[in-house]
Amino acid sequence: MPTDADQILKTIFGFTSFRSPQKEIIESISGGDDALVLMPTGGGKSLCYQIPAIIKSGYNLVVSPLIALMKDQVDSLLEAEIEAAFINSSIEVAQRNAIREKVAKGLIKLVYMAPEGVVSNLYWLKQHPPSLIAIDEAHCVSQWGHDFRPEYRDLADAFDQLPRRVPRMALTATANPMVRMDIVQNLNLVGGQQFVSSFNRPNIEYRIQYKDNPMRQLGSFLENHKNQSGIIYCATRKSVEKVHSHIVKAGFEADYYHAGLNTNQRDMAQSRFQQSDHSIMVATVAFGMGIDKPDVRFVFHYDMPANLSAYYQETGRAGRDGQA
Repeated sequence: MPTDADQILKTIFGFTSFRSPQKEIIESISGGDDALVLMPTGGGKSLCYQIPAIIKSGYNLVVSPLIALMKDQVDSLLEAEIEAAFINSSIEVAQRNAIREKVAKGLIKLVYMAPEGVVSNLYWLKQHPPSLIAIDEAHCVSQWGHDFRPEYRDLADAFDQLPRRVPRMALTATANPMVRMDIVQNLNLVGGQQFVSSFNRPNIEYRIQYKDNPMRQLGSFLENHKNQSGIIYCATRKSVEKVHSHIVKAGFEADYYHAGLNTNQRDMAQSRFQQSDHSIMVATVAFGMGIDKPDVRFVFHYDMPANLSAYYQETGRAGRDGQA
């Protein structure tokens, strides 16, 4: 396997050149520095910790908030012939022990865990510390962030208990200056550089309308976007089910997703959405973090988003393939 960043980018990931500032981040983190990485959705954040994992000896620990997101990433890495695994509540004890054994033998390069999984696996992590820690969706550590998760607050304390200081990389697609400061403090990033990319996504067009008979407005919009994949965001579960029922009756292929569904129902809906070329997902904000479907052509807000950060994050799920 190649050990040079440019070679790895080309031969394993199939890209001819780095986007700014990916290479700078990789060099900084490979040199042992901490870093805060802000890149727009679809900007290539994951390469910033995946490539150092291949270059360095040992393994990288990736903290990720969602089981579905871990599975997507691990499947993609295995497809690229990079040894990766996740340890979470979806696997049996025997599977977890087999993964741990492989890590101890140096056979796995990336291990994904949820933040609460880091705490519950701390005894093992102390015995087998990683060479790099990447904290994805790092805005979840901040109460000022749009998706605060209290279990993220326990991470720095857990990492401080490792037998040696391991470089930390915090990654997010959305963080205002207050959230950035919170990330640096709460994750105890030491002297780390902040890499902030432009958040302009020139392929995304924004249109705002007065809300006047929204069901009719939505129907008209969908008629103009037939056979395209998209997400429709609603503020409540009731609104999700009402909108979903209406558009299915109108002949559109659609699923719905909210926190009131059980895990199996949510996983099935997400899987159908990911695999179809022209599926529509009607959802609350429970759906979306880590969704990496490149051909989402539109994001329609049936109700007002919570704030500008949430709006940016949600609209950013469109056009990850670079198309309009």
